[in-house]
Amino acid sequence: MAENNPLTTPGTFVVGCNYWASHAGTTMWRDWRRDVVADDLRKLADAGIQVLRVFPLWPDFQPLTLLGTGYGPVEFRHGEEALPDTAEGLAGMSAVALDRFAEFADLAAQHGLKLIVGLITGWMSGRLFVPPALEGRNVLTDPVAVLWQTRFVKYFTRRFRDHPAVLAWDLGNECNCMGPATRDQFWVWTSAIVNAIRAEDQSRPVVSGMHSLLPGPNAPWRIQDQGELTDVLTTHPYPYFTPYCDSDPVNTMRTELHSTAESRMYADIGEKPCLVEEIGTLGPMVATEKIAADFIRVAMLSAWAHDCHGLLWWCAFELSHLSGAPYDWDAYERELGLFHHDGTPKPVLGEISRFGQFIKSLPISALPPRKTEAVCILSEGQDQWAVAYSSFVLAKQAGFDIEFQYADQPLKDAPFYLLPCISGGRIIYRRRWLELLDRVKSGATLYVSHDNGMLSPLNEPFGFDVITRSRHAAATTVSMDGVAGQPTFTTHAPFRLRLEPTRAEVLGREADGNPVFTRAAWGKGTIYFLSAPIEKELTQTPGSFDAPQSVWQIYRHMAQPFMADRVAQKDHPQIGITEHALGDSRVVVLINYSPEPVITPVKLAPGWKISGTWYGQTPQPDGADIICAFPPNDAVVLLLSSE
Repeated sequence: MAENNPLTTPGTFVVGCNYWASHAGTTMWRDWRRDVVADDLRKLADAGIQVLRVFPLWPDFQPLTLLGTGYGPVEFRHGEEALPDTAEGLAGMSAVALDRFAEFADLAAQHGLKLIVGLITGWMSGRLFVPPALEGRNVLTDPVAVLWQTRFVKYFTRRFRDHPAVLAWDLGNECNCMGPATRDQFWVWTSAIVNAIRAEDQSRPVVSGMHSLLPGPNAPWRIQDQGELTDVLTTHPYPYFTPYCDSDPVNTMRTELHSTAESRMYADIGEKPCLVEEIGTLGPMVATEKIAADFIRVAMLSAWAHDCHGLLWWCAFELSHLSGAPYDWDAYERELGLFHHDGTPKPVLGEISRFGQFIKSLPISALPPRKTEAVCILSEGQDQWAVAYSSFVLAKQAGFDIEFQYADQPLKDAPFYLLPCISGGRIIYRRRWLELLDRVKSGATLYVSHDNGMLSPLNEPFGFDVITRSRHAAATTVSMDGVAGQPTFTTHAPFRLRLEPTRAEVLGREADGNPVFTRAAWGKGTIYFLSAPIEKELTQTPGSFDAPQSVWQIYRHMAQPFMADRVAQKDHPQIGITEHALGDSRVVVLINYSPEPVITPVKLAPGWKISGTWYGQTPQPDGADIICAFPPNDAVVLLLSSE
């Protein structure tokens, strides 16, 4: 694979958008207008767009028909025309469409634009597009359909593998929407397409192009499988479509952390880089253009700080003037462009352009990895996305960083482990559970929250006995007297565990005194237990991360010992912080995930000072602290050096 590809080089970041021609949308290859496309690409390049994701629509490039008799099929053709005896013809490809794509790629190169090419574009914006010969087949599992797809991919990749505009090969647009199949069948389809690409071009990365993946063993499209087979994973984090992400306004913390949290979950569990490949607010019924610009500014800052490699808006131009499907069907496919239909730019485009210039202006070519303190282990039986999402936001509010893994993967090395919202009896293999307890004995800290799950062994390491288990009749209020700030919260935990400490310290209780939050020593380490599934509850409750609440203080209490070697720490829960080692210096990225201006102190470790401000206002000194001023939905990026 080529070196220095920004999609696979750690710490690099690109900005761009998904592209359909402004005059035609999905019919652009049939209704080819070179002058319009050239003008589109000029506008995008002039505005600072670096990367386009583009789509050779499957039935336009492989327009197969199947002719036959009443007794069965006889021959694949292009309409009535026999397939020519050429490599192109034997692959069923359209010479006209291929020449148009070549012209398009040349135009992109002339404007300095790089292309991520979605090869099997059979699903687009809510409509299935397949060659006439394959209509009615499950194109992910039918052997005839897969045969022709591999021929398509091999020929197309061979034809354009030397083109300088091509940055990467994408399997296709959300191909997991093209039909139902089992996990094994999906693995076989992905493997066939990936191998077809790599047979012709091993110099460019293969991008997944999928969305809505999960890590559990019953997930048909599994993060780990896509990570095994492809080089770059992708998220399409639209708040409107993703569970738990459309609860709050798009310019507030929950929604603004969506793309980062989901992409980090994919990258950590899939063990491959992850790209925010599609994102948008879906038009004027979700947010104003100004709010959409605020949203994308923070999404880019956050994705960059967490090594998400890039962000591509959906999509380049308004398509509200088109009458064909899918634009006639779905209102949210019409007003998504960076430009209005009259060609004037939207505020979102200005933010993307400015962020691209910011990245280019930096004195470093890549942002070093962020410091992480904890590993969050997702497990079978739970809603993994709900738990991952909330754990990520709570850690951000508390001021530390987590990475993810799945319970059946080898344990990552960390001083602090989170096992949130355990549910069911197959949470974690016995061998992995014993290994985790041994890590604690050796000095690690473990936190477990309960959602009707079963762990064994439990009583001895956790330092309590479960006297009884019953269903909660109503919500209960918990007081955390043993946590700094003494936060309280109300939980709707479905099950109540009546606990009797044997050696555990009680840090939080229900109103009747029943222990809810405990801490126990285990060897050289510590085990915390919370008998309420707060992560799941917060994710499912609108406004839970913006309204006055203090659940994040529980996370901060547990993580505080591991944050001691950070050179900068913050207290404000709406400010996120990442820290990146750059030789003897540190890059610190502070992001205001709130739609309100924030002025807040940030504590620097003794002997550290600001040596540069890369973004935002330079903070003012205030004794041992610095005072940071954040506009709404904005950031401060500092270079810190030791004195």
